[in-house]
Amino acid sequence: MSCISSNSHLRLLFCVVLFLLVPFLCLSADPDPLQDLCVADLNSTPSINGFACKPSWNITSDDFFSDVLSRESNSTNIFGTSVTAGNVLAFPGVNTLGISMNRVDFAPGGLNPLHSHPRSSESGVVIKGKLLVGFVATDNVLYSKVLKAGEMFVIPRGLVHFQLNVGKHKALAFTAFNSHSPGAVVSPQTLFGSSPAIPNEVLRKTFQVGDDVINTIKSKFGS
Repeated sequence: MSCISSNSHLRLLFCVVLFLLVPFLCLSADPDPLQDLCVADLNSTPSINGFACKPSWNITSDDFFSDVLSRESNSTNIFGTSVTAGNVLAFPGVNTLGISMNRVDFAPGGLNPLHSHPRSSESGVVIKGKLLVGFVATDNVLYSKVLKAGEMFVIPRGLVHFQLNVGKHKALAFTAFNSHSPGAVVSPQTLFGSSPAIPNEVLRKTFQVGDDVINTIKSKFGS
């Protein structure tokens, strides 16, 4: 009798655990699209799965083709790099498809500074030049390698990473994401250029430096 009772309790426990896990399993990936296409209406309010769709009678072939990544952008800035986004805001045809791309132009010595993408993993290919690409895992291990034209890299979702032009000339890379809006948290701008500003006390204790250092860095990012 005790054996039967024990088995009943185990079955009940299994059913309860399964019931609790089912919603998380269902939400573990982006929802599948329910239509062939959904070109973003950028005048609408974004929802959990993207922008509202343009009316079908207002969709044209041009909605599915773009030259947004075809032109070199100006990399004359403090980092010597420029990112051109091919996300849903620049290319509405990718709305709800879970894909997007960026173009990254590097001046000699240019750096795509430490940053992360909270909503996407990233893959990329070096088109021109030589780049040091690296990311840091949650156990504080740095994985990095110098790549030349034609070589690829992958960055797991949410991890801090960078690309540095270590060649003598300009460099170019294209990156791809499994989100139509991967987001970007650029570490120096987030920490030292936020609005309102992060209190100096927080940054002092975080980096174990004085106010003079914090204020100097903040001055470079407009905070």
